[in-house]
Amino acid sequence: MNNVVFYPFSSGYRDEKDSAGKRRIYRPYAALRNSPEDNYYAHHIDGLVITVDLDSFTVDVEDHQIIPIPAKSANYDPEGIKSPNNVPYFPDGVRKDLRPFVVTQPEGPSFQIDGYQITWQKWRLRVGYTVREGLTMNMVEYYDQNRWRSVFYRAALDEMWVPYADASPSHSYKNAFDVGEAGLGLLTNSLVLGCDCLGEIRYMDVVVNNNQGEALLLKNAICIHEEDIGLLWKHTEFVEQRTQCRRSRRLVVSSVITVGNYEYGLFWYFFQDGTIQFEGKLTGIIAPGAYEIGQTPVSGGMVAEGVYGPHHQHFFNMRIHWMLDGVANSLVEINCEPIERGEKNPAGNAWMAKETILKTVGEARRCHDERKGRYWKVINSQVTNHVGQPVAYKLVPSGPACFPLCDIDSPQGRRGAFARNHLWGTRYRPDELYVAGLFSNQSIGDDGIVVYSEQHKDESLVDSDLVTWYTFGVNHVVRSEDWPVMPVETVGFRLQPVGFFAGSAAMDVPPPTPKKCHEDSCSKQ
Repeated sequence: MNNVVFYPFSSGYRDEKDSAGKRRIYRPYAALRNSPEDNYYAHHIDGLVITVDLDSFTVDVEDHQIIPIPAKSANYDPEGIKSPNNVPYFPDGVRKDLRPFVVTQPEGPSFQIDGYQITWQKWRLRVGYTVREGLTMNMVEYYDQNRWRSVFYRAALDEMWVPYADASPSHSYKNAFDVGEAGLGLLTNSLVLGCDCLGEIRYMDVVVNNNQGEALLLKNAICIHEEDIGLLWKHTEFVEQRTQCRRSRRLVVSSVITVGNYEYGLFWYFFQDGTIQFEGKLTGIIAPGAYEIGQTPVSGGMVAEGVYGPHHQHFFNMRIHWMLDGVANSLVEINCEPIERGEKNPAGNAWMAKETILKTVGEARRCHDERKGRYWKVINSQVTNHVGQPVAYKLVPSGPACFPLCDIDSPQGRRGAFARNHLWGTRYRPDELYVAGLFSNQSIGDDGIVVYSEQHKDESLVDSDLVTWYTFGVNHVVRSEDWPVMPVETVGFRLQPVGFFAGSAAMDVPPPTPKKCHEDSCSKQ
């Protein structure tokens, strides 16, 4: 028994006995650890449902099936990967052909930090941090034509939902709400130079409260640095042999969270052309299961002898409280549609980007349609640009749309009802902050955006104090290459200016310094 490890997992919700009003519970998993450094996830004890009642201090164990405990190790330190019993096995250890890669900025970084305010080139923003959401972006502005112009007031990852696909009793209840149940703020990593962040780095410490209400200092919780990311723009005139080229640089504000077996990197990028990007980086260890040799899991991928990873989905919701050149904002949907062939389209080639204003909260319940190239933009009809159109920013997904695959009337489906639509729009209310509701732990799905949207479905969103709730995600179909620690998978979205500027905001980026690029300048006059 000294080698048995119990690691916590949220309780999920199976039936009314699990409701928060009846009892406080969680459901840990058990595994074997053969040494203090051993990766115990490789030796999962399956077939059990362990329920710990935090009110009565009792433990209930359901024993559904006896499955052999996997024996192969899955260690990931430089020594562990050299063991023949390890999966994967590298007899020669780590690679020997990597040369140093050093990022230096002799004059220091281009950003300035004043408390929690960052100014970088033409961007200005305030970094926030909460126990529940972790990293937040606040009061994001861009300096244009001798004035600061606001883009949004606050953006936060208000929920992460991870429903699992395995139908067995010991896995079917697993659907974690990592923000609302675990709280990202207390689970942040203290970031390490050269590993989590590379280059001329600045860190921010944050102060949160622990479960006893005491102040807790988290060192190096937020990393700020710049990255060169290649080409920004370029054009060559072949006849005159003239070239203009600019390299792209971005500001990076990031933190890394560990939620049990999983790591989430939360990265905000700010670009020189006015684009903002959020990128979630998923890594860590899959939540494993054990299978009997000779059988093939239906809803999971085998990663080692006797070990599989149940398939699952990751849904992220980003709540953005807009302030695009002011607080009178509207939500518009754009669909790319062909124009019917006829007098206005004789050659049959014409199409248009059709715009529809989502006038009410009830209308602002939308899903992606990739056949139509659907996207959404936020406009300010009271501020027009140099060609007389409302200024705007558009929301562009970074990957394919993700839809819930569980039955909508199942406990999973009811709890994660917010993910049925990719975009919701509401008017700002101070008590509507979380897409899955204020108390998502042991919830039954009776709070959150589904309720907010229905209560206020007839409210106008035109020229309003607008809040958008955007859900994006990924289907994690587990593969053997995800074991023992999965390479980073990315999800996210971009916010791009649409008629917000009079032309490209990146035209005033200077040419590269010749001696830093090549013996000749990248920009020849």
